[in-house]
Amino acid sequence: MRLCSENVFKSILYEIVVLLLVINCNISAVRCASTGSGVSSDNEWDVDLYDEMTHGHYTPTWALHIPGGKNVADAVAAEHGFINMGEIFNEHYHFHHNKVQKRSIDPSYHHQGRLDGDHRVRWAVQQRAKSRQKRDLIRIRPSRTFSVQLNDPKWQHMWYLNRGNGLDMNVIPAWKEGITGKGVVVTILDDGLESDHPDLEHNYDPQASYDVNSHDDDPMPHYDISDSNRHGTRCAGEVAATANNSLCAVGIAYGASVGGVRMLDGDVTDAVEARSLSLNPQHIDIYSASWGPDDDGKTVDGPGELATRAFIEGVKYGRNGKGSIFIWASGNGGREHDNCNCDGYTNSIWTLSISSATEEGAVPWYSEMCSSTLATTYSSGGQGEKQIVTTDLHHSCTTSHTGTSASAPLAAGIVALVLEANRNLTWRDLQHIVVRTAKPGNLNDPTWGRNGVGRRVSHSFGYGLMDAAGMVKLARTWKTVPEQQLCEINAPPLDRVIPPKGQITLTLTVEHCMGVNYLEHVQAKITLTSQRRGDIQIYLTSPAGTRVTLLTSRIHDVSRAGFTLWPFMSVHTWGEAPHGNWQLEIRNEGRYMAQITDWRLLFYGTAVPPQPNDPPRFGKPGQMGPDLDHNSLEFEGERASGQWRETHQVGESHVDVQRTASGDVVDHACLSYTPDKKCLVPNSTNIK
Repeated sequence: MRLCSENVFKSILYEIVVLLLVINCNISAVRCASTGSGVSSDNEWDVDLYDEMTHGHYTPTWALHIPGGKNVADAVAAEHGFINMGEIFNEHYHFHHNKVQKRSIDPSYHHQGRLDGDHRVRWAVQQRAKSRQKRDLIRIRPSRTFSVQLNDPKWQHMWYLNRGNGLDMNVIPAWKEGITGKGVVVTILDDGLESDHPDLEHNYDPQASYDVNSHDDDPMPHYDISDSNRHGTRCAGEVAATANNSLCAVGIAYGASVGGVRMLDGDVTDAVEARSLSLNPQHIDIYSASWGPDDDGKTVDGPGELATRAFIEGVKYGRNGKGSIFIWASGNGGREHDNCNCDGYTNSIWTLSISSATEEGAVPWYSEMCSSTLATTYSSGGQGEKQIVTTDLHHSCTTSHTGTSASAPLAAGIVALVLEANRNLTWRDLQHIVVRTAKPGNLNDPTWGRNGVGRRVSHSFGYGLMDAAGMVKLARTWKTVPEQQLCEINAPPLDRVIPPKGQITLTLTVEHCMGVNYLEHVQAKITLTSQRRGDIQIYLTSPAGTRVTLLTSRIHDVSRAGFTLWPFMSVHTWGEAPHGNWQLEIRNEGRYMAQITDWRLLFYGTAVPPQPNDPPRFGKPGQMGPDLDHNSLEFEGERASGQWRETHQVGESHVDVQRTASGDVVDHACLSYTPDKKCLVPNSTNIK
């Protein structure tokens, strides 16, 4: 037995030595090749090479564009020894070759060459594995009394649904109206789903399920000793666990159908992600994803070409043209000082990015700050704080689901309730409704501020806590938003140095932005080089004075890769007009110079008001008023003399009209703001 152990040890030691020699040779080659660029350092580990070697191995799969239909694709596969594993989306296929290594540092040039030489193949790309992490983490105190009683044994522990007093997700009023998610289909993109779980099987939908890892229709997770593939089953229970069946818990949308896509339990490639995001888009309404690139504070990564195409196809054609709803967990890299704007999934205009709040309304220790987060749901906090109750593997139940992994499915359940109330909502309608109804009041964060139209917004919580009943109420009368417009403004050619411990400010003036007067998403695409990427901070200030943090310092990010037209996205200027001067401030906290060579702004929005009763924008900062039907407006009730007077909120969900001393009704459209962001309206003699 001892001899066997010694032989194993020698074998392992030999492999380690060989690996170190290979790494050393590769590093030397990279350093020699980069000497002329002036960015090499003999005393530093090449982080980009390290990431590539540990997370970038080639797989025996290819993504191909083959026009002509499935028969042509099958013929190509057969002639070159591949297996056609199916269509990703229109004319794009996923091939597998049994004789290609499962993990290889080098691509298979022979097989790639055969595909490249086939005139029927438009293009072919061997797939590389991506590092994708589930966003969960590893005491429930007695709960209070509730206005709704269910016989699910863990119901009283579901504090985030039943505390009342504005301290939960406000789902009970929607349930009392009979809104439970009926007719809405949600799928969980994850590590599988225990479809025979007694608290899930009643709502399980096989048409919303698939196993991309094993290429079959059964998404059942792979069981191991540590239950490492429990994540998807937990997320599914938050959405659609059956109510009043004397089992475990209750899902927010307990009348909805739920499916699962097993796609994280194996090599995650661009093709795997694209197939998952494209599954049955005319049947599935909502895709919930609680995973993403490494939350290590040094990774900058996002969807590849195919996954990006899947997002675009989804919002364009999914749900019969109304657009698939993609809900994403914002990330758990707070302890590593990560920033979710470096995650191309949460940083996307096509996803509804969701952060977490603790039971006390605080920012959790794992939460990441960024300007792309739209809203928040409750989740776990620190030691001793309550966590999320849901289904678990082996037909069991857990009271300890955690992280932003738990937040995204709660949001998916709320959106399912909203879609039952109004099946005609588009993917952009949902984002507008979230912005207008989210509640910031009970969430504590020093980054809270007001944007140019009076909305409170935070880099930790977005526009606040999602309000299920508020969203359902607004959805009932919601009119489809006008068509999305895009205006891109490029900065003049530049080559500016950001000195060590210094900063620069660049200005881009927007005079004519055809088609966009009411902003939704804003992207700042930036090309920047730095000896140490984590030393860079980036801020964007709108013409209305809204200052947005696009990038914070990341102490673990020692990469020299910089950014190449990386689209830093913000939702903080939602509702503002784009016209005027935009300022980009770049700070360099490091000891080395940085350099910016390109930046441009992309404005997404509408030409006309999103809703018929929204106040007009006059195109100048200071002449913009708030949208009137969200509950984050809070204005003081002081009065000004002369032509103007101020209005304030009365009630919880909209700005009510006021009367002058003479009793005349004042229209509640803001035509200007005071410097401290108080809302001014014209004198009642001018407006009826």
